[in-house]
Amino acid sequence: MSQQLLLGIDIGTSACKVAVFDLFGNVIEQSSKPYKVYYPNPGWAEQDPDEWWAAICAGIKEILGSGKLSARDITAIGVDGQSWSAIPVDKEGHVLDRTPIWMDTRSREICDRVKRFVGEDKIFDISGNDFLPSYTTPKMLWFKENRPEVFKRTDKFLQSNSYIVYKLTGIMSQDLSQGYGIHFFDMKNLTYVEELAEDFGLDASFVPPLYRCDETVGEVTAEAASLTGLAAGTPVVAGGLDAACGTLGAGVYEVGQTQEQGGQAGGMSICTDHALAHKKLILSCHVVPDRWLLQGGTVGGGGALKWFKQEFGQGLSFDELTEEAEIVAPGSDGVVFLPYMSGERSPIWDPDAKGVFYGLSYDKTRGHMIRALLEGVAYALQHNLLTAKETGVTVDVLNAMGGSANSVLWTQIKADVTGRTIQVPASDTATTLGAAILAGVGCGLYSGYKQAVEQTIAITRVQEPDMNNHEIYKRSMELYLRLYEDLRDTFKEF
Repeated sequence: MSQQLLLGIDIGTSACKVAVFDLFGNVIEQSSKPYKVYYPNPGWAEQDPDEWWAAICAGIKEILGSGKLSARDITAIGVDGQSWSAIPVDKEGHVLDRTPIWMDTRSREICDRVKRFVGEDKIFDISGNDFLPSYTTPKMLWFKENRPEVFKRTDKFLQSNSYIVYKLTGIMSQDLSQGYGIHFFDMKNLTYVEELAEDFGLDASFVPPLYRCDETVGEVTAEAASLTGLAAGTPVVAGGLDAACGTLGAGVYEVGQTQEQGGQAGGMSICTDHALAHKKLILSCHVVPDRWLLQGGTVGGGGALKWFKQEFGQGLSFDELTEEAEIVAPGSDGVVFLPYMSGERSPIWDPDAKGVFYGLSYDKTRGHMIRALLEGVAYALQHNLLTAKETGVTVDVLNAMGGSANSVLWTQIKADVTGRTIQVPASDTATTLGAAILAGVGCGLYSGYKQAVEQTIAITRVQEPDMNNHEIYKRSMELYLRLYEDLRDTFKEF
C-alpha cells in the first residue's frame, strides 16, 4: 500500500542531508553526504554546486535503496539551502564557476565603493540589510569585475536551493526567503526594484522569477528521475533559506516566537509580522507567508567545537569533550573564547576578526578551553539578542535546533548566558523537516502551518536559566565584548 511521505533536502555547508518524513514528522529514512569547501585565497570560501547535486543523487538513491519506501510514496519535495550563494549558470543551466558561499568576503572593496556611490541608506531602506560581502549582490558584482568571461555567459545567478530545484524540475526560481541576499529585492513589498539593480550596474533579469516558498515550481523530470531514483512527476516546491526552514522545523511560525540555531554556524531568528530591520542584524522573509525573520547569524557554532575536536581532541567523542567542560565552573575561571573562526557576521560584521582564547595559564586545562568555547558561542548568541532588543522586540523563550541542541550542557550554558528558557523540539532534523513541511503545505497534505507544526513537532526538553549563573555570565560577557573592542584594530593589522 502506498504511503504519503515528504522528502526534505538540505544543502548545508559541510554536507547535504536528505530525509523522508511521514505526515507526523517521523523520520522514515535519512542520509548525509559530505562535500568540500574550497579556500583558494585568503577571504575566499567556495563550493561546487555540481558536487551538491552529486551528493543529493547519492543520498536519495541510498534512502530509496533501504527498502523502507518506494519513490512513489514520496508525495512532494521541499529543498532548503545555505544562504547567499551566487551560482552563475548559462541559459542551459550549466554552472559556469564555483559559488562563493556565506563565509566568503572577497568583495569587501566592492562593498565600500558601492555604498559610497549608491548610498548606504538607500540600499538599506529597500533591502532591509547592509551591503556586506557575505551577501549575494556583491558576489554578482565580483563576477562582473573579476570574471568578465563568466559574467558575459551568465543568464541567471541562483541560490543553493533554487539550483537543486532547477536540477529536479528544469525550471529556474527564486524563493522569497532567499531574496534577502539580493539588495534590489524590496523586503516590504516582496518585489525586485529594477532601478536599484541598475544603480548597482546589474539587471533584474539576472535573477529568476519570485515564488512563495511553499509554491510548486514544477515536477521531477525524467532526467532527474533517472539520476536520483525519484518518480518523474513528483511535485517540487520552491523551498527556502536553511535557517528559515530550520526555524519552521523548530516550531517557530507565530509572531514573537524565536529560534536558536546551533548547527555549523550559530545565531537566532525572531518571527515578526512586518519587515523589522536593524543595520547590524539580518532581515529575511520567513518561509511562512506574511512573516519575516529578524536574524543574527554568527560564524561560531558547532563548527568551532568540531574544529577543536579535530585539532585537540582526536579520539574523543563530543560527549567526552563536554564531560571535561562540565566539571569547570561557569565563567571558565576567567578563560574567554572569541568564536570568530572565519571573521564574524552579526552584529559586528568584521571579516578580519579572529578566534581568540584569553586567560590561559598553567593551571588551566583542556576542559577550561572546551567550556570557554561553549560559552563563547553562547556570548555570540547573546550579543545578537541584545542587539535585537534595540528594535523593541522581546524574546522570552528560545526554540533550539541543530546538533548542539542535543547537548544538555551547551543548552544550559545558552540558557544561563541569555537568561532565557530554552525549549528543545523532538527532532534534531529541524531543517529538513521544515523543508518537508513546505512541501506538505504546498501540495495540500496539511491545511496550513498551524496544523503542520502541531502534528509534526513536540517539545521534549525544557531548560530554565540559572539566574545565579546568569549574573556570573553577565560579568564574563562584559569581558567578551571588551576583548573584541580592544583587539579590533589589531585584527586589521595582522
